[in-house]
Amino acid sequence: MRWNHAKIWVLILLPIALSACYQISGHRMGGEIGPTSPVRHVNPGDVALTEGYRIEAVALGLTCPTGIAFDESGEIYVTEAGYSKGEMSAAPRLVNVSGDGDLTTVASGAENGPWTGVIFHRGSFYVAEGGEVGGGRILRIERNGSITPLISDLPSRGDHHTNGPVAGPDGFIYFTVGTYTNSGIVGADNYKSGWLGKFPDQHDIPCQDVVLAGENYSTENFLAPGAGGEVQTGAFSPFGEKTRKGQVIDGRMPCSGSVLRIWPGGGKAELVAWGFRNPFGMAFSPAGRLFVTENQFEMRGSRPVFGAGDLLWEVEPGRWYGWPDFHGPNRLDFGERYTPPGKSTPRILLAEHPARVPPRPAAVLGVHASIAGFDFSRNPDFGHFGQAFVAAFGNTPDAGKVLSPVGYKIYRVNVETGVIHDFAVNKGMANGPASWLGTGGLERPVAARFDPSGTSLYVVDFGVVNYGKLGAVPRHGTGVVWRVTRKPAVKP
Repeated sequence: MRWNHAKIWVLILLPIALSACYQISGHRMGGEIGPTSPVRHVNPGDVALTEGYRIEAVALGLTCPTGIAFDESGEIYVTEAGYSKGEMSAAPRLVNVSGDGDLTTVASGAENGPWTGVIFHRGSFYVAEGGEVGGGRILRIERNGSITPLISDLPSRGDHHTNGPVAGPDGFIYFTVGTYTNSGIVGADNYKSGWLGKFPDQHDIPCQDVVLAGENYSTENFLAPGAGGEVQTGAFSPFGEKTRKGQVIDGRMPCSGSVLRIWPGGGKAELVAWGFRNPFGMAFSPAGRLFVTENQFEMRGSRPVFGAGDLLWEVEPGRWYGWPDFHGPNRLDFGERYTPPGKSTPRILLAEHPARVPPRPAAVLGVHASIAGFDFSRNPDFGHFGQAFVAAFGNTPDAGKVLSPVGYKIYRVNVETGVIHDFAVNKGMANGPASWLGTGGLERPVAARFDPSGTSLYVVDFGVVNYGKLGAVPRHGTGVVWRVTRKPAVKP
């Protein structure tokens, strides 16, 4: 399998992280997105677009929608997550959206969400199931609602999930698996988020054998409340398991922080590339090159990392992309660049790296913008042919402090140069979700995909999320699907 690779040299700047768009916990920070209105008011006029384009809402009343697909006749289908860390757990759904915006359930899943994305390929739907309870899965769903798992028990019960999928030009179904942890060490943040207490033996899994540096981090023993004392935890190891210098951790499949592929009929997953933290969105360019959005390190846990911006990668088969010791081509112990204020510089976890230096990304996006699903313009009639349109979910409170809200928009990215432009953003003097601004524009864009003709860009908007003392409260029925098209040419 060969893909062309453009050598793109860009400056690596600041941070962000999705921490899965389903994990949103409260904290105090400069520019915090405080409690928002639970009511969703929709007004396309409150969205500013690149000149020559218009936007409209085509579906309302969705609950935590995450992905969109089109069948051979152009009909619209949307996945609803069915799970959100915070205050929501329900059955995920695949729904059909009629021309009038009515929603009809095609299939429902068990409470093992979130369903994070969908494609339509050769007469069937393929859905990525996050696997918060029973492990991630890739599902094939028929029009009659029947569900067949292609692969199960993917390692995604932790911070990040099984995401995707996308159909490759080689006929395979590509998908991603995120990491269990923020930066390689199981710790207090994982106990707070809930999964460590439920799955105390879980940890990140390398795709190939790795040699550890023997760096361990001390934390309170959360798994023995009241016992007191601390435990030490090393990389790619369960909570409380100390590692030693030179220790080899065996790689195995399926693994964490990876891009994988599987044949539509099922079988074993094949490794495409690894060394990602939370690879979320995927798309093939018109030239057949695979690109992935990656939510980068956050300033939390036993090994917090500062200033690591979200990355858009071109993916080459067999390569390692730097997690847990690099941000792009930069080591985390490079000066104080990635050192959180008042804390120590992240220590390098691997004694030997699968590559001396990881490749450079195609682009670096905003601080904590939580870039998610995206697609490439394939039709010159829409414009910006070959450029990526990237949904930015927006900063989440436990990712790190920001001076003002970041994300909540659609970016246009030239993957050949790394240059980034705002394509669709809320109007106003400040940036942020519409409910926080008191307008009817974009809330939490989580996916962007062109219709089969390539003349309409559809944006999946997750909906309103309120914050309280117990964390996030996603609001039922506030998700929206938007459509962006070119304005008709004005005749002279």
